[in-house]
Amino acid sequence: MAPKTPPVLGPRALGRATLDRQLLLRRDPGERLTAEAAVEHLIGLQAQNVGPPYHALAARLHGFRPQELSELMESRAVARMVTMRSTLHTHGAHDCLTLRPFAQPGGPERELRMFTRRLGGIDPDRLAAVGRELLEERPRPVGELRDALLAQWPDADPLALTTAVRCMLPLVQTTPRGLWGRAGQVTLTTAEQWFGRPVGPAPEPETVVRRYLAAFGPASVRDMQTWSGLTRLKGAFERLRPELAAFHDDKGVELFDLPEGPRPDPDTPAPPRLLPEFDNLLLSHADRSRFVPPDFRDRTWKGNQARSVLLVDGRVAGIWRTGGRGGTGGRKRDRDAEAGGALTLTVRSFVRLTAAQRTAVAEEAGRLLAIVAPGADHDVRFGEFTE
Repeated sequence: MAPKTPPVLGPRALGRATLDRQLLLRRDPGERLTAEAAVEHLIGLQAQNVGPPYHALAARLHGFRPQELSELMESRAVARMVTMRSTLHTHGAHDCLTLRPFAQPGGPERELRMFTRRLGGIDPDRLAAVGRELLEERPRPVGELRDALLAQWPDADPLALTTAVRCMLPLVQTTPRGLWGRAGQVTLTTAEQWFGRPVGPAPEPETVVRRYLAAFGPASVRDMQTWSGLTRLKGAFERLRPELAAFHDDKGVELFDLPEGPRPDPDTPAPPRLLPEFDNLLLSHADRSRFVPPDFRDRTWKGNQARSVLLVDGRVAGIWRTGGRGGTGGRKRDRDAEAGGALTLTVRSFVRLTAAQRTAVAEEAGRLLAIVAPGADHDVRFGEFTE
């Protein structure tokens, strides 16, 4: 008997399935998720800047208040640290202590190799030990860490010293950095010191495969490797094959999923969503066609900076930004508006929106503004995209 051909999932079916797992097809399936549970389910939130984790949860959770995430950070239930792809994420405490060793070969170690030659003859183990001693004595700003390391190695490349320490040690950005409406420079300590318990051990790859599929599936081996920054994950998928569902995409690429993973009808309505820059929804697959039309791939980035994107009918359809009445953005924009200033959200669409779509986008934008700046006057504007 010939083996059964796996079903084919087109971009729309894949998009609806992933949107559902990302809490973007409908907010809070069933009972309301807490911010802490959402961070865990999503395996962290991209946190290159302070605002995006808050905006990411605002797009996903019904009734979300920014103070919920701030309180989790202050209580050390979540924290900001470098993990997947050597980029900053907001993770729950357990993931901070275990995902970093899991992701270490794929991001931090690769970045470290770029700076090894610039370290000259410095012993990496000695550098890591000195860095740990300095940062566990007390949390230190990056500049203070650099100066203390230069006192030990005065002829060394300052950037190589601090980068190597960050790559070799699991470091947490301490509060008030990352708190809503609060300013704070980047100040570092070790994860062990911050959480009061040791790092690791790293989870088995199969465990992380299941979590990845629960948050981003259905997906290929290459998709997970893109998300994690790791290579050679095919073996973990093969070991799990007997318990996974198998599919193909419309290009013939094999996809895997949890048998119980939600795979809604491709025609399920997908409400508009406003996602922050570097949202993991758009960074976690090798093939992003389930969300990004080919003609729009270059429009979601400006240089190496990701733009905040608008989803309409489950696909990227524009970009957005917030700012003052004159349309000026900036790091202080949400904090200033929270203090009582006016806040404008400008949408620049890649496609012509229908009247119904425009109304729905305006409602979603107004909802976001009410969350990030509840005491401010709000204004939603529309315009066409121009480079």
